[in-house]
Amino acid sequence: MFADRAEAGRRLAERVKALALPRPVVLALPRGGVPVAAVVARSLGAPLGLIFVRKIGVPGHEELAAGAVAEGAEPVFNARVLASIGKRAQDFAGIVAAKRAEIADRRALYLGGAADPDLTDATAVVVDDGIATGATLRAALATLRGRGTARIVLAVPVAPVEARADFAGLADDILILEEPRDFWAVGAHYRSFPQTSDAEVIATLAAARPPPA
Repeated sequence: MFADRAEAGRRLAERVKALALPRPVVLALPRGGVPVAAVVARSLGAPLGLIFVRKIGVPGHEELAAGAVAEGAEPVFNARVLASIGKRAQDFAGIVAAKRAEIADRRALYLGGAADPDLTDATAVVVDDGIATGATLRAALATLRGRGTARIVLAVPVAPVEARADFAGLADDILILEEPRDFWAVGAHYRSFPQTSDAEVIATLAAARPPPA
């Protein structure tokens, strides 16, 4: 049980620092991953960036993830979910287009014209506040292989016990602090788990940005 996202970030930072990573760049999944990732980035003295991903929900049951789409990448779908609802990936073309528009709006809101951290030959440390279905994280990790990263580290405070095997081929290193067998929601493992606001994301990114030269 974590007190809040800040404490989860402090505990996660200790584990990440122990890896002595070359050229780390910390990448958060907004919104909930940002407060955790900011603590990790400060501890490492590393740049803080974002990976923009949106869940593709099943129509009428949007909480169920059929897949996810990350900025600049093809959508990633859950074959088991598609089979269970009798749909194909191409049936979601309209939803995917809408999600890409949402991603563009989020980028403008959170970053304005600020540049992304350079990932060339860097170690990308991908941070979220936890893993539930893993749909958005799978899409996020899939985008990084084509962006010149030398190494990808997935670092989260909590995830189901099967998550490590599920993500084994998507990251070079996987750090999970707590892997409960009885897992039903990320927030159940935090004493305080309020929704992270857009204003908090914007303020956290602004505070992490280096001053102009």
